[in-house]
Amino acid sequence: MRAVCVLGTGLIGGSLLRAAARAGRTAWGTAASDTTAAAAVADGFDVTTDTDTALRRAADADALVVIAVPLTALEGTLARIDAVAPQCRLTDAISVKVAVADAVAELAPQARYVGGHPMAGTAESGWAAGGPDLFDGAAWVVTADDGLDLDVWRDVAELAWECGSRVVPAAADEHDMAVARISHLPHLLAAVLASVGAGEQGDDLALSLAAGSFADGTRVAGTRPELVLAMCEGNRSALLAAVDDALGRLGAMRGALASTGGLSATVQGGYQGRQRWAATRDPLALGVALDGDPDVVLAELRELGRRGDVLEPWKA
Repeated sequence: MRAVCVLGTGLIGGSLLRAAARAGRTAWGTAASDTTAAAAVADGFDVTTDTDTALRRAADADALVVIAVPLTALEGTLARIDAVAPQCRLTDAISVKVAVADAVAELAPQARYVGGHPMAGTAESGWAAGGPDLFDGAAWVVTADDGLDLDVWRDVAELAWECGSRVVPAAADEHDMAVARISHLPHLLAAVLASVGAGEQGDDLALSLAAGSFADGTRVAGTRPELVLAMCEGNRSALLAAVDDALGRLGAMRGALASTGGLSATVQGGYQGRQRWAATRDPLALGVALDGDPDVVLAELRELGRRGDVLEPWKA
């Protein structure tokens, strides 16, 4: 199994490091602070604050390098990759893909990059919040744009499977539009709902009555604001389209409520959407051979993802 170097050991990176080690891989990582590195070392993991040393080791071992830093720290991370391990096998776990691919092309152009995004997380953050089972059963997007290195594509897919995830191929721009609707917009709606529920300072009657629906609807509003800002602002164009869609639906709902008092269209539409979501929880797993024409293979992978299917692990 290929060794893994994880740059950034917060919730996602720290969980990925643990999951890779659980799968039997040689794995090491970096942390932004001495405190995080010390906590990881105390838990038995090979983590340092010396990014250059970790990258030199990755270059020597032909390891897969995984960027798991916030989007705001991406440029500095890519600068070190280009300086120390310019031709490394490279993926990431950042929640937007077009912006990352553009940054890699500009700042680390020799890297053999294939984007990734494990669709897992919690409202908590940091090394202590992670665990090796975070990705079990989760969708893990592996980008499938034309021109990607299929050998590295296989590396990323195999890592995702070994971490317990389902591999979903997707074009980078299609990924960004999708996550704007099902991840980034929910963060903003949760923030609005939490603000509306809180009301005016000093009037906590509503909050004292809040139960499951408020708690579920506002869960991700408990995420550290700087992480939400990096994620949502980094996907601005796609998120604007999702916000416009939501505002249109809210406007239609308000109009119906004000004129007839009826909310059937909104409630029925939401119910049907939730049922469609439930129906995708058991996707069809299909195989795709990676030994054909790369453009044909990548097009087949993208189409598989658009249908809501997943890629099955390679047969031994």
